[in-house]
Amino acid sequence: MAEYPSLTFSENEGRLLVAIRPGSERPPLDVDTLRNLIKQAGYGDWFILEDALDKLVGCYNLPNSEDELPLAERRDGSFTLEIPEDAMFAWVDFAPAYGGRAVTHSDIFMALESAGVTYGVDPLAVEALCSSTVAERRAVAKGEPAENGRDTVFEQLVADARDRVPQVDEHGLIDYRELGAIPMVVAEQELMRRIPPTMGSNGRNVHGGIVEPVPGKIEEFVENLVGAYVAKDDPNLLRATFNGQPIRCGNGVMVEQILHARNVDIASGNISFDGTVHVDGEVSPGMKVHATGDIIVTGLVDGAELEAGGDIHIAGGVIAQARVRAGGSVAARFVESAHIYSGTMIAIDDAALQSDLQAINQIVVGIKSTQRGRLVGGSARAMLLIKAPMVGAAKGGKTDIQLGVNPVLEAEYQELLKRIETQKAEEANLEKLIKHLTTHGDKGGMLERAKASWQKAIQAWAQMMPEKESLEDQLALIGGARLEVGVSLSGAVDLHFGKKSMTLRKSYDAGVFSLLDEKIVFTDPGGVVTSAG
Repeated sequence: MAEYPSLTFSENEGRLLVAIRPGSERPPLDVDTLRNLIKQAGYGDWFILEDALDKLVGCYNLPNSEDELPLAERRDGSFTLEIPEDAMFAWVDFAPAYGGRAVTHSDIFMALESAGVTYGVDPLAVEALCSSTVAERRAVAKGEPAENGRDTVFEQLVADARDRVPQVDEHGLIDYRELGAIPMVVAEQELMRRIPPTMGSNGRNVHGGIVEPVPGKIEEFVENLVGAYVAKDDPNLLRATFNGQPIRCGNGVMVEQILHARNVDIASGNISFDGTVHVDGEVSPGMKVHATGDIIVTGLVDGAELEAGGDIHIAGGVIAQARVRAGGSVAARFVESAHIYSGTMIAIDDAALQSDLQAINQIVVGIKSTQRGRLVGGSARAMLLIKAPMVGAAKGGKTDIQLGVNPVLEAEYQELLKRIETQKAEEANLEKLIKHLTTHGDKGGMLERAKASWQKAIQAWAQMMPEKESLEDQLALIGGARLEVGVSLSGAVDLHFGKKSMTLRKSYDAGVFSLLDEKIVFTDPGGVVTSAG
């Protein structure tokens, strides 16, 4: 202190005052030196006023200056206790003492007791706070959250049960490699187990109060499952009523009966069956096979008609103007001069020649013949993807390829738009009626009924919007439609993407045809994009 005789330290009502007195000689002063002087004077643990340090140093270093400034304050330690509305925590916002009275364990424990905190108190957290030299926020008590119940779980016991809903990836495409064999079950076989929901377990808040869990959602087996029943000795077990094909139906598994026929010909007659039909041979010209489930044919379909509500699998070929129509997928070894319609996808192992192919989702040719598989002549129509190693042929006639077209989806969308417009018009008319009755009086007592009808109209309109958004999302996928050529494209090929058309009369190597900025383009394996045609 002797080196700075012009500085005088004094204390007044918990504040440290430093006065600058006139003096002939003043050694230079900086903030660090002033801070050390405060510490030497016994005020090092007080709360330093940082801005005042800079101000005093600046004043001191001016010749013949005088001033008196507060540089530090004595502050007691403090804290506030916060308990959120759910009372699952007790938080303490802590400020340490600066030369004043420190917060003690007892202070915090008394505050907790006064606030009714009796559960989950953490003594170590309290101790850490009281020992802290910095301001901080810490949880000093924690409740125990409730453990919510588990929803009902349905455990499928038939690992390879078919699912009528195809699995679609983020591009809207179906995995054509998942067209497996038809699974079978026998009578009394276990199909599905229902694991009931749990109630969960109680928790406790910091006041010691009970926190109730959310019980698991109760769900039951789907009612009226064909070919399946709930076991009498176990209400959580589903068993097969008879032999057949297991089909997953949400919270249940039904069993479709399977009709076996060696061949379908004049001797067997036409077949119409409520279930799955398995033909262990061929379907002869002029014969018909209709099934609500799947149709499996191990041989050839020759000039016959097949129609299934599910999938159709043909191990042989489809020839001679045969007509095959499936609500699900169609798979065959080859197709020649035939008509194939699929509600999802068409998968051909080898070749499709001079045939009419239509699939809502995609058509894939050459699954087992990746270098020699051919799509030649006739037409192929799909919304998202047509894929083949070789497309067209120099001497194979014209091949018509149509992509980005889904008449079923478009029709659904247009019908929905009409219903929305009708509903909006009804809503507008009701709103006008309400305004009229409100303004001119409601002598007939119609106002309340009009308001109720108006609310119903609004709700009906609102319920249509998610369906509209879903259809628009599906239609938006059409923009990514593409023709994938694995080896080459040649001959006469007419290519259509929606309303955009192009006549191709030159050969292309492997690559992808798609729509870019309203133009049909070709992208080679190296990623180089050129205009098609």
